[in-house]
Amino acid sequence: MEHTVTTMPITRQPGCPFDPPRELIDAREHGPISRFPFPSGHQGWLITGYDLVRSVLADPRFSSRKELMRHHPLIDYGEIEVPPAPPGEFLLMDEPQHGRYRKPLVGKFTVRRMRMLTERVEQVTADHLDAMEKAGPPADLVTAFAKPIPAVIICELLGVPYEDRGSFQDNIDKFLGGEVGDEELIAAYTATQRYLAELVAAKRANPTDDVLSDLTDSDLTDEELQGMALILLSAGFDTTANMLALGTFALLQNPDQLAALRGEPTLIDQAVEELLRYLSVAKQFHRVALEDVELGGRTIAAGTTVILSLNTANRDPERFPNPHVLDLRRQDGGHLAFSHGIHQCLGQQLARVEMRVAFPALLNRFPTLRLAVPAEEVDLRPETADIYGVKSLPVTWDV
Repeated sequence: MEHTVTTMPITRQPGCPFDPPRELIDAREHGPISRFPFPSGHQGWLITGYDLVRSVLADPRFSSRKELMRHHPLIDYGEIEVPPAPPGEFLLMDEPQHGRYRKPLVGKFTVRRMRMLTERVEQVTADHLDAMEKAGPPADLVTAFAKPIPAVIICELLGVPYEDRGSFQDNIDKFLGGEVGDEELIAAYTATQRYLAELVAAKRANPTDDVLSDLTDSDLTDEELQGMALILLSAGFDTTANMLALGTFALLQNPDQLAALRGEPTLIDQAVEELLRYLSVAKQFHRVALEDVELGGRTIAAGTTVILSLNTANRDPERFPNPHVLDLRRQDGGHLAFSHGIHQCLGQQLARVEMRVAFPALLNRFPTLRLAVPAEEVDLRPETADIYGVKSLPVTWDV
């Protein structure tokens, strides 16, 4: 008998802020693929197994196009037509449109280029730790540390002027955080789009040493550059910010792993990969079958929407032994935290550099760092947010 999951998103178990919701883990235990009836009445599929999620992400028979995403786990669009993605917003496109926008960016985010940024990331991290230390305990690690570090770096890469970063970061936070009402969300999104339009025009008129200025020397239109900048700025800020905050929370709740990282600085590369796997802050993606596809012993009919559960794929016991254990010495690579295939995260090397620098710097600066509230009182982001994390993380330390 086929397993069916009937609601999405699903709340995580009390006291288990790092684990996928129990219903998703149960679904994976029944098999790697389950039925999922959408609110619209559309009969879709939920894919929870590592191998199947990875295969769909790499399969051109499954589309990312926005206009095909007519079925949502929370919304019944009825007869409303979903428009195509705006120019430049390549995450919601297939080839060849996707490649037109991604290709000019690939050379800007190579491993070598991102490693050259290490010294700047170290400086920005040290500056924020200095301010945190000077202010004294307690502190909210989200606002003092996790958000500003990736925000500064991605804004510098794209050429957002320093004086604009505060309001810009605030608006991005509103339309990505799943916290504000529709009216405020639309206002924040509109303000961000308006700002980016002005920024692109300014870069075209007076180019500076940044990625966005480099892209003005191409056949891309202002509208396309605006869409690309939105993707880069939002993805480069929100995901890493939540990894830094939630990752610190996870380490504080696993003192043996925290001690291992403090005692073995060379463990940091493995630690970052394991935290990415264990937390999977980008929880899920949607795809639509362009033709009938055989998958996991089922036929996915053309036009069917599938939900890809990255957090359960990264906890699949057939791929990762003891998957619900945070083990910084884990040797099993190949997690899907950055997705896979043509949409694999463009900024993954930047995120790795930021985490490799920030986690050790924080732990070395504050050897007695600990939660300032009971773990169950830490305020978590809602499951409706695209990126999972904490809204605030109160911490303290001995002075």
